[in-house]
Amino acid sequence: MKKIEPLSGDTKQIDINAFSETDVGQYLTTDEGLRINDDQNSLKAGNRGPTLLEDFLLREKIMHFDHERIPERVVHARGAGAYGYFQVYESQEKLTKAVFLQDPQTKTPVFVRFSTVAGSRGSSDLARDVRGFAVRFFTNQGNYDLVGNNMPVFFIQDALKFPDLIHAVKPEPNNEMPQAASAHDTFWDFISLMPESIHMIMWIMSDRAIPRSLRMMEGFGVHSFKFINLDGKSSFVKFHWKPLLGVHSVIWNEALLISGQDPDFQRRDLWDAIENGDYPEWEFGVQIVNEEDEHKFDFDLLDATKLIPEELVPVIRIGKMVLNRNPENYFAETEQVAFHPAHLVSGIDFTNDPLLQGRLFSYTDTQLSRLGGPNFNEIPINRPIAAVHNNQRDGHMRQTINKGQVSYAPNSLAGGCPMQAGANIGGFVSTAESTSGVKQRAKNDKFLDHFSQAALFFNSLAIWEQRHLVQALQFELGKVKSTVICERILMMLAQVNADLTTRVAKGLGMIVPLGLPINGSFPADANPKDYQSKRTNLSLPKSPALSMANQQDETIKTRRVAILAADGVDEKTLFSIQKALADLGAYSKIIAPSGGKVTSRDGTDIKVDHSYLTTSSVMFDAVYIPGGAKIIDAFTGNGYAIDFIREAYRHCKTIAASDEGCDIVDVACGSQDPVGVSEASIGVLLGRDITLEQLTIDFIAAIAKHRHWQREDKINTLLA
Repeated sequence: MKKIEPLSGDTKQIDINAFSETDVGQYLTTDEGLRINDDQNSLKAGNRGPTLLEDFLLREKIMHFDHERIPERVVHARGAGAYGYFQVYESQEKLTKAVFLQDPQTKTPVFVRFSTVAGSRGSSDLARDVRGFAVRFFTNQGNYDLVGNNMPVFFIQDALKFPDLIHAVKPEPNNEMPQAASAHDTFWDFISLMPESIHMIMWIMSDRAIPRSLRMMEGFGVHSFKFINLDGKSSFVKFHWKPLLGVHSVIWNEALLISGQDPDFQRRDLWDAIENGDYPEWEFGVQIVNEEDEHKFDFDLLDATKLIPEELVPVIRIGKMVLNRNPENYFAETEQVAFHPAHLVSGIDFTNDPLLQGRLFSYTDTQLSRLGGPNFNEIPINRPIAAVHNNQRDGHMRQTINKGQVSYAPNSLAGGCPMQAGANIGGFVSTAESTSGVKQRAKNDKFLDHFSQAALFFNSLAIWEQRHLVQALQFELGKVKSTVICERILMMLAQVNADLTTRVAKGLGMIVPLGLPINGSFPADANPKDYQSKRTNLSLPKSPALSMANQQDETIKTRRVAILAADGVDEKTLFSIQKALADLGAYSKIIAPSGGKVTSRDGTDIKVDHSYLTTSSVMFDAVYIPGGAKIIDAFTGNGYAIDFIREAYRHCKTIAASDEGCDIVDVACGSQDPVGVSEASIGVLLGRDITLEQLTIDFIAAIAKHRHWQREDKINTLLA
């Protein structure tokens, strides 16, 4: 029997190198290896004559070009991927026999794909949407795919409703609009008749749906799974990814502007961070529920529209994932990767979650459609590191050359090979589980409590998070043409929080209607009263873990700071701030009225990174304006510079200035803050009366807070 080799973080890289090639120093050839002499002209009868049918070079090149595109994913079409490794902190043998969760010295290779859900492959990164967070572990016992999202719950409880959900949120079929947006009638019509979706609506209308960076969002397995240890003892498990940079977002107006400035903002951010050596990191956490405690909660562990509050079952952080390499080819790797929740390893198993059960069918069908046949597992990005031996044969684009005359089992001609593996050597054994009941299409009563956790989520948010959620609902429902649909949504919101409902209704110019939510999701012969939504009075009034305000690691690492400069700038303050930021891992860019360079007041040439025409404040986390007597005229006479600062102010970002730069901030922001922009508590720092050293310390501390949301109470730029 072949020995299982230990893994390192480079194991998959070594494997995939066998399928990689470079053209450096090579001659141009056909797909058959024939060297090409002329790739500029097709074969013609005379230099002005018709192209000849025998031009096999033209035929091959055009044929391949015409077939370069494959069907994009129906959901999660737009994505970004990266390689890395996972390392467990200590053996988890008490919980699971999964090999990659045992040895702290082992670096298990991973490939991660982040994605938006609703939009097409060409849509914007900053759409309001759930983000896919799919992780493939290349373990020495086979591929394990944890295919999750950046939100811990989902819209529906049963996979049977998934096609309806996606049909509703996709562009409306009569006019193919809107793209990558839920702010339209068909989506909210569906939601207004599906009370089970209201918890997810709270999440997707929150700032979680517009993350600042893929590196700054959580990941969740969504479903309950099972861990099984060597003794056969199983327990329920929920999976979490906790970003070491904290959880941060942008605001909706900012997201809209970013989409216009750089629709690849989040993909570029991920790529650049890895290229710069600022490797994104997440800790891997688990919530464990013993089997005997399955029914002790007010909700059902098999309900994907519910989460387990961390205050009831703490998240135990058991390992860390690091992403340290970008793909070489987007199509070959990120586009062709084929995740599947059914890709398991021994020690992890499914539960009876009806949404999860349906996904086990759906993903295989998707890969057959997209990748052309049953051999998609042989594409390099999908090939496991573990050896593959079975009796699967042939099919479209088969690559493996199977030797021998036997392709069946049992057999004697091949000595019974490939052999079945005992559980003690890694053979997968499904969890033993006793089942009983009448065959029926039904739900457990606990599945009918649709509002308790939605209320828990909203009540747990910080004031600024609640404000943004209200504004999101006002925006989305404001795009809905049907008043009846909006009324049904308001009736649902009334079951979550009265103040929330009143504020949303005010923004719509409506009154809150009387009546209970309508559940349109019940069988034809059922009594609708049996499907009336219920609500449990939870003993937990708030869950601090649900608020991003409690998950903001105060670091400025990888933050982007715009330094506004012009001829005559004070190079001393500029270079000092630049160095202090760089020492803590932040990036600064020089922004000026035009490209090229600016000349400081001592004659030093300073390279300009962007002009005001090629960037915007929404591309940065903070702004600094150094001193220099001549820059006052350059800035006050430049509407772009004033707008740059003013926009950053409105988006609650940190702004700092030295000497004459303070006067520029007064011009840009002074009229917007009745109590004066020098108030440090709102993140505007003016260095008139403090040393450059103290200004630098304060500036860095303010950037680390991400945003100064209390500033929203001081400026009249938002709806609520």
